[in-house]
Amino acid sequence: MNPSNRSLLRYAWLVVALLFPVALLNYLDRQMIAAMKVSVMKDVADIGSEANWGLMLGQFKWVYAFFSPIGGFLADRFSKRYTIAGSLFVWSLVTWWTGHVHSYQELLWARSLMGISEAFYIPAALALIADYHTANTRSRAVGLHQIGIYSGVITGSFAGYVADAPRLGWRWAFDFTGIAGILYALPLVWLLRDAPKTNSHGVPGASQHTSAGRSLFELLTNGSFILLVLYFTLPAMAGWVVRDWMPAILAKELNLKQGIAGVSAVVYWQGAAIFSAIGGGWLADRWVRRTERGRIYTSAMGMACIIPAMLGVGMVVSNVSANSLSMAVIFLIVFGIGWGLFDCNNMPILSQIVRPELRATGYGIMNLVSISCGGFADWGFGILRDRQVPLNVIFGVFASAAVVSIVLVLLIRPRRTEGQG
Repeated sequence: MNPSNRSLLRYAWLVVALLFPVALLNYLDRQMIAAMKVSVMKDVADIGSEANWGLMLGQFKWVYAFFSPIGGFLADRFSKRYTIAGSLFVWSLVTWWTGHVHSYQELLWARSLMGISEAFYIPAALALIADYHTANTRSRAVGLHQIGIYSGVITGSFAGYVADAPRLGWRWAFDFTGIAGILYALPLVWLLRDAPKTNSHGVPGASQHTSAGRSLFELLTNGSFILLVLYFTLPAMAGWVVRDWMPAILAKELNLKQGIAGVSAVVYWQGAAIFSAIGGGWLADRWVRRTERGRIYTSAMGMACIIPAMLGVGMVVSNVSANSLSMAVIFLIVFGIGWGLFDCNNMPILSQIVRPELRATGYGIMNLVSISCGGFADWGFGILRDRQVPLNVIFGVFASAAVVSIVLVLLIRPRRTEGQG
């Protein structure tokens, strides 16, 4: 490896390190409100019902989903660097404002604006990582970035303790994280650089940009891309419900305080996902050297773990016993193992079926479909809870969706979009 390539590889890993805290903040700001549900609903009295709470969670996702393809296209067309730094600055400002709302309508507006601003980050960040990392390191690099997300969710799960602390409270948590994000956005814009332009085979040269309409047409007429969108969507619905509702489920069904419920619902499965993403990234990067389907097989293994996890969690929380919390944690750990294997390979699989110039746009469309459905899942889950539908029935549906997902991902036909496959 010549000095120029070594320098580029070092910077490729620096990009992952620079984006790690951004990914952490991206999901910390989302997870906190789920962990502090009891305090927020008590303080903002006109929220009123579980359905309204679910609608608020869903509205964030619908707005986020709608703007994801727009953010992805702008990142592909202009600059991933400025898209990432600008997104962080704006959503951090909105996070700070969230700590100052006093009505349900204000909270809806704050979550909507946060959805708009955060929508620009993930497609741009994952595409930038994919631009810098070849097929030999891509799953590991994406996996390390996703660990930032898991770390943010874990940190956010402790927000229930912050909300219960008399000298702090839920508003202080939003103030602190908002200011932290604003301060980090300023140096980030100087430290990040857009990757050198390459053609569709990863060879340095002029990139092929197309209009929004042509980009959309190219993606939507790609059968493997459509399969990936569906595969990305079905398990994500379960993932959002686990993130957003599991703290409240454990608190109510197992009679726990919101602090311990938030930690139990998040820390174990997200911790498992951290180790799984590291191992899954390593496995996929090695497996893809033997077969182009290596990343697909690794991801399908993860989905196979999610099926028993969903069934198990549903049964445990529906039939409460002395060891219910321990059993719930075990099944959540299995869910985390599956999620890490799935999550670290979505952008790498996307990179095998679309041109580099369409990566952020493609991931934005994946977010559009996946998170829109996740919003309906959050809202629908609140309605089903109000109507007393058994939890084992609800989670059984999610397990069935994971079975379908395995079939979908195995139908994807990766192609060589880069010299290394």
